[in-house]
Amino acid sequence: MAKSTYVSSETSGRGRHRSDSLTCVSTPSPAALPIRRLTLRDLTACADLSENRGWPREEHKWGFLLTSGKGYGIDDPDGGLVAACVVTEYGPQDRPDLGAIGMVLVAERHARQGIGRRLMRHVVSAMDTTPLTLHATPNGRPLYEELGFKVTGRAEMVLGRFAPDGSQSPVVTRAATAEDLPGILTLDEEVFGADRTPLITRLPAFADQLRVAEDSDGITGYAAAWPNMDTHVVGPLIARDTETAKALVASLAAQTDRPLRTDIDVRHEELLTWVKQRGLASIAFNSVMTYGIAELPGDWSRRFAPLTVAAG
Repeated sequence: MAKSTYVSSETSGRGRHRSDSLTCVSTPSPAALPIRRLTLRDLTACADLSENRGWPREEHKWGFLLTSGKGYGIDDPDGGLVAACVVTEYGPQDRPDLGAIGMVLVAERHARQGIGRRLMRHVVSAMDTTPLTLHATPNGRPLYEELGFKVTGRAEMVLGRFAPDGSQSPVVTRAATAEDLPGILTLDEEVFGADRTPLITRLPAFADQLRVAEDSDGITGYAAAWPNMDTHVVGPLIARDTETAKALVASLAAQTDRPLRTDIDVRHEELLTWVKQRGLASIAFNSVMTYGIAELPGDWSRRFAPLTVAAG
């Protein structure tokens, strides 16, 4: 329903009585405001929205997602954004194999008015028959279930300063080079189950570190560490086995003095136990949800952590 503001105007003159009139100025309710595509010009407004909801501003991540994905938002007539989210598509451009939804936020003063539901319905409709995935917080999960998303997994967020144990891993790791990119892309598509070339080719500019593990047959895993506020986030983390994943995490940790944060698939119990022994602690759990597919494609056994939960 529209909100009305009444402005009183009056006229007076000698020999005439004064008359009052009321002018009605209508302001649309947030639920009726149009949804539009976001661009990098909206970066500050997106970061402001994150801050409004008690999240870190995460401007570096917002910039990456708005560049590699599609942002959707609702403008606040009073300035800034009422709501926002980002969808990252994987596979052929004209017919994606999968879409990952993230950064779903509604400004505090507009919360609990159905705006998040409306924005999500718009995104689901815009993606047509493309299967979807997202990581849901406990607060967001009921809305996504109402829209038809199903829980298919869980991820545990861990954070802390990594303490090496002094042992030498038999797994060989090194900094990635431009020549490694074709091999990384091949491995990533095989493990993730969809072509993520537009996302992965942005990693060298986005991340502070990009490392590979290899043996005589070629690349057996890769991982990145990218800056997010005062931490380094480890992701993607793709590896042939747990020992390879451990070696990649340890090699990334050796090159930074920041705390590490990552989101590990809870099925990788051995890796979770190991990182906790090395100083990282559990801080949150997210539900991995899908829409239009029973489970995520690819090989979960080699997919240890996402680039970011906002991009799958």
